[in-house]
Amino acid sequence: MTKIIFPTVIWLFIALPMIAQQQARQFSLEEAINYALSESITIKNAQIAVADAEAQVIERRAIGLPQLNGSLQYQRYLAVPRQPLPEGFDIFGIFGQALAVDLFDQLSPATQTAVTDAFSGGGGDDGEEGIAFFLKNNFTAALNLDAMIFDGSFFVALDAAREYKKYTLREFASTQREITNRVTEAYLPVMLIQENVELLDKNIENLRKLLNETKELYKAGFVEQLDIDRLDLSLANLLIERENLIRQKEVAQDNLKHSMGYPISEPIVLTDELEELLADADPDALATAVAEPERRPEYALLEQAIRMNELNVKLNKAGYLPSLRAFGAAQQQYQGDDFKSGFWAPSAYIGLNLNVPIFDGLDKRAKIQRAQLDLEKAINQQKDLGNAINLEVANARTNYLNARERLSSQERNLSLAERIYNTSQIKYREGIGSSLEVTQAEQSLYETQSNYMQALYDLLLAKERLQMALGNN
Repeated sequence: MTKIIFPTVIWLFIALPMIAQQQARQFSLEEAINYALSESITIKNAQIAVADAEAQVIERRAIGLPQLNGSLQYQRYLAVPRQPLPEGFDIFGIFGQALAVDLFDQLSPATQTAVTDAFSGGGGDDGEEGIAFFLKNNFTAALNLDAMIFDGSFFVALDAAREYKKYTLREFASTQREITNRVTEAYLPVMLIQENVELLDKNIENLRKLLNETKELYKAGFVEQLDIDRLDLSLANLLIERENLIRQKEVAQDNLKHSMGYPISEPIVLTDELEELLADADPDALATAVAEPERRPEYALLEQAIRMNELNVKLNKAGYLPSLRAFGAAQQQYQGDDFKSGFWAPSAYIGLNLNVPIFDGLDKRAKIQRAQLDLEKAINQQKDLGNAINLEVANARTNYLNARERLSSQERNLSLAERIYNTSQIKYREGIGSSLEVTQAEQSLYETQSNYMQALYDLLLAKERLQMALGNN
């Protein structure tokens, strides 16, 4: 049994890292951006704002549609109110003999008794005097209709709600652009650190190879212990630098995950390389591109804000117009001292309600003035943004051209440093060079490599920011 379990345990220790590596999700820059555009909390909140704007359009439209309401009401008098009759009151003299008799015959026996007692001076069962115009039980069922015929502010407000929906859509596009830029600027540092780690691994491998060769030369008596110590020190420094880069990479990856809306605890692997992202750029086109503020979503957002402020002015002016509404109701009312001998009384009516503003203490005038000031402010903001975009494009283009020149210079420096390092190693192996010369060439190579990687990163970042300024991203 032990012979079976032991190999299985060994296999698990070997396979677990492989399984963990397979579970790490891989992302190119484009895939990371697409993930963020679907999973970012900021994007989800922007989508909620768009849905809320759509609901506001429906809500605003409903105000202009006919409103129909039903109601039910039941009321029971614990003490029926009575009205005292004037002395010498004669109901037959008021309504006429025949009509009074006909009305009296339509009443229930209990009501006839109450009426007889009332007009004969009796007080009914409770001994109170006077006549009761209400019965104990009252039940009313009604339908009420209210409809707008004309209201100038309604149509303007409906247009404003629709324009606000367009505003949230433009705001959503602006949010998408912000997320794209945020993910891009969080993705690039991880790539830089990742490629620096790969470069360090190559340098460590080459240095270990040189160290082994030097140890063999030391055994043969061709070099001193000092030569080995110098290489050991260089190797130790590279290993420490690699550990620092690994920790920096973890921090940069967590920042990228946060920008994407990706779970911080889950592993992630980036598949792009810095050189590959530069391949899709046309240097000449970027260097000569002209600023077009209209391509920027935030510029379009201000255009929509201007339109909404114009509608706000129009809405306040519409407050001077009269409004006309129609209304109507139909109801059935039951009255009776009990639920058997009572009667139903139907009623219905329709009407119009005209509201004409006359004087409001200059309230609407002040609101119109404020709305016009908001409109002027939005127009000024758009002009200022246009100038800022032009300046941003000019600065981004300058940074891009400078970064391109630095990378070209660092490429030449790297080629020279590699040639010097290779020459110093050849001289050292042939016994005509010192280990100090190799160490100096080695340090110069590492520094030049780092400068080259930084220049490559700076150029890629400058390219992305120029694309952003132009509104291409």
